[in-house]
Amino acid sequence: MVLAQRDYSLVGRGSRAAVASGLAAAEWYHTDVPRKEMKALMQRSDAPAIRDTALWLGSMAVFAGLGIYFWGSWIALPFFLAYGVLYGSASDSRWHECGHGTAFKTRWMNAIVYQIACFMIMRNPVTWRWSHARHHTDTVIVGRDPEIAVMRPPDLLRLILDFFGILDVWHAVVDTLRNSAGNVSEEEKTFIPETEQRKVVRVARIWLASYAGTIALSMWLGSVLPLLLIGLPRLYGAWHAAMTGLLQHGGLADNVTDYRLNSRTVYMNPISRFIYWNMNYHVEHHMFPMVPYHALPKLHALIKHDLPAPNTSIIDGYREMIPAFIRQLRYEDYYVKRELPPTAKPYHEELHGAQRVSAAE
Repeated sequence: MVLAQRDYSLVGRGSRAAVASGLAAAEWYHTDVPRKEMKALMQRSDAPAIRDTALWLGSMAVFAGLGIYFWGSWIALPFFLAYGVLYGSASDSRWHECGHGTAFKTRWMNAIVYQIACFMIMRNPVTWRWSHARHHTDTVIVGRDPEIAVMRPPDLLRLILDFFGILDVWHAVVDTLRNSAGNVSEEEKTFIPETEQRKVVRVARIWLASYAGTIALSMWLGSVLPLLLIGLPRLYGAWHAAMTGLLQHGGLADNVTDYRLNSRTVYMNPISRFIYWNMNYHVEHHMFPMVPYHALPKLHALIKHDLPAPNTSIIDGYREMIPAFIRQLRYEDYYVKRELPPTAKPYHEELHGAQRVSAAE
């Protein structure tokens, strides 16, 4: 039996159901961590982020330089592919961490990298700062979370297109044009304060001029090279961000107030962890979002006794997630049930001000 489709609109019945059930802005479960140890984990430092940012941007400069040097030859292809991943995928984790203000200790460093990364990933820095704040307040709560990547039943074609950034870029272009015209949507208004909405319009206009200038330069030179360096990497370098991003919550429970049930921690190789900035420790990040990315492995070691067993690799995560997506095509309410270890504290919905409900109601 196929159940009634959920309403993911932030201004529709799904949103009203979330509010009525107590799921909106509910109290969430957190693993107990001694205050002294948490204070140490939350300590911010410029050094790790300066090192990683220099390596990120420096590598981009090297790959771009080699791609330009070998332009016109097949030798240029691997350099542009590497540049694209650092542009179109690593920027995804950089805007995220700097948006939290935890990557660097120095505020202006977070702000600069945040703006650069948002431009690369084509996400309005004002809109997404507030969108992500809502995502953390109401993580995978249907009708409240504006960043649910995989809805039910899942759109498998959309998931495939996400690996090429096609739909994301299309929506980014449409939103930029709309915002540039002074139009902030009703859904955007549900999470962006009125005092910030003029900034959304201003940034969109600056970005529109920047991309128009890049297109004009490409046409003037009679070469696609400027676009291969600015704009198009968001398409041809998006695959790693899509691959890791789907693992965050894909196939897991929605409408629960326990990150252990709706988020996934996955062990990854060092290169993917660098590109992803340790967001593979995703349960830990959601439970304690003020812990900097470089301290997440230590946090994981400290609280893993209270968390479901991590997926052992990216492949292992997909082996769990893809069958769930396929089953959700017929049974919308199906999800992967995370098994808590014997040492974990159980999750009791009644203690967190919410009951599991279907937002299709």
